[in-house]
Amino acid sequence: MKNRKRFLAMGLVAAMGASLLAGCGSSGDTGTTDSDAGDSSAAAESTETASADSEGSVYWLNMKPEADEALQEIAATYTEQTGVEVKVVTAASGTYDSTLTAEMDKSEAPTLFVVGNEAAVKTWGDYCIDLTGTDVYNELTTDDFTLYDEEGRAVSTGYCYESFGIIVNLTLLEQAGYSLDDINNFDTLKTVADDIHARADELGFDAFTSSGMDDSSSWRFTGHLANMPLYYESVDDEWTEAPAEITGAYLDNFKQIWDLYIEDSAYDASTLATGGYDAEGEFLAGSAVFYQNGTWEYAALSEVYSNDELAMIPIYIGVDGEENAGLASGTENCWSVNANASGEDQQATLDFMYWLVTSEEGTAMMAEQFGEIPYAQAAENENVFFQYANQYIEEGKYTVSWAFNYTPNVDEWRAGLVAAMNQYDAGGDWSNVETAFVAGWAQQYAAANE
Repeated sequence: MKNRKRFLAMGLVAAMGASLLAGCGSSGDTGTTDSDAGDSSAAAESTETASADSEGSVYWLNMKPEADEALQEIAATYTEQTGVEVKVVTAASGTYDSTLTAEMDKSEAPTLFVVGNEAAVKTWGDYCIDLTGTDVYNELTTDDFTLYDEEGRAVSTGYCYESFGIIVNLTLLEQAGYSLDDINNFDTLKTVADDIHARADELGFDAFTSSGMDDSSSWRFTGHLANMPLYYESVDDEWTEAPAEITGAYLDNFKQIWDLYIEDSAYDASTLATGGYDAEGEFLAGSAVFYQNGTWEYAALSEVYSNDELAMIPIYIGVDGEENAGLASGTENCWSVNANASGEDQQATLDFMYWLVTSEEGTAMMAEQFGEIPYAQAAENENVFFQYANQYIEEGKYTVSWAFNYTPNVDEWRAGLVAAMNQYDAGGDWSNVETAFVAGWAQQYAAANE
C-alpha cells in the first residue's frame, strides 16, 4: 500500500459535495490550538501598516449565511483599523455555485471566494493565484486542507475543518482498567472492547453505544464509517475525482469494525433496523465507553462531561500502519484569491486574510463562527475533540480525508448499503453488503453520469 501520510496535500481531503453533514461548526463547535497574544498583536500592527499603504480593496463572497452578521462586523472593524474597504456579500443557502458564476462575470468580481473541492479546482483554478509562500499560507499548521492544481499551485487553503472518530468516555475506560495508551490500532481496540463487553454486567456499562440504522443514525455508518474503506482505497488508487467503479479492497476491514460495533454492545443487532435508539443519550447516561461521532457533538456532551472526561480516537479498521492515523478531518471551506483582480486588490485581500488568522479580533471571530482553524495563532477554544485532532496533526500522523464525498448519487448509494447491512445484521450474508458497496457504486455513478 502506498505511503498515506501526506497524501491529503494532493487534494483528497477536500473532495467535498452535497453530502457534507456539518460545515465547520457553529458557535458551539470550537477547538483549541496554541496562540500567542503578543505575536498576534504584532502581526495585526504589521498588517495594518501594510494595508493602510495600499490602495486596494476586498470583496469576500461568503458561502455561509449563518456567519453573515459576524462577517459584516469584522469587515467594519478591519476597515476602521486600516482604512481598507472590505465588502462581504453572502450567497443564499444552496446557491453559492451559481452566485459565484454570476459574480465572477462582473467587472468588480470577488477578490476572495471559496474553491472547496477538486471539481471546483478544475472549474476555477485559472482564476486563483498561487498562495504558496504568502503570509497567510505560511501561518498554516498543516497542508492537509490545501488544494493544489495539476501544476502544484496552492489554489485554495482551508480556513476551518471538522473531524470525526470514536468518542471515548475516559472515566469509564479507566474504571474498566484501561487508558488511551492501550489503544492504537484495531487489534488493541478490539481487545479492550471485547473485555468490557464481557464484563458489562459487572461494570455497569458496555463497550459501544447502539448502532441504529434508521435515518437519524445510519449516516454515521454508511457515510462516516464507510469512509474508512473508501479512504484507504482512494489513497491506493490516487483518486482525484469520483471513479466509475471501486474495488471494495477494504471491505473485510469494514466488516470487522462493524462486527465490533454490533457485537460489543448491549443491543441485539437484529433490532438495529427498527430505529428508536439514541446513541447520544446512551453515551450521556454513561451506558457505554465508545461512541462514533464528530466534533460537532461537543456542545451536547459538554453539558454532562468535562474536557478531561472526553477524548476522540481514530476509527481503526485493521490496515497496516494505522497506528500513525489521525482523525477523519475535512472541509469544503477553502479560500482562494482572484487572479484577475488588480495587484492592489490581491495584496489587500491577502493582508485581510492574514489579519483574520493572526489578530485577536480576527481569530476570535473565526473561532466563534467556523470552529477550528488550521493556523498557528488560532484563538483558544474549548472543544476538546479539536484538541485531539490538533495533537494527532502535531505528532505527524496522517489525516484521514473525507473520501465519502466522492460518492455518486449519495442518498441512493447509502440507502442500498443500509438495506444490505440490515440484512446482514438479521443473519444474512456479508456478500450482500459487498454487492451494495461495489456494484451499487457503479450503478449510481452510471445513473449520475447519464
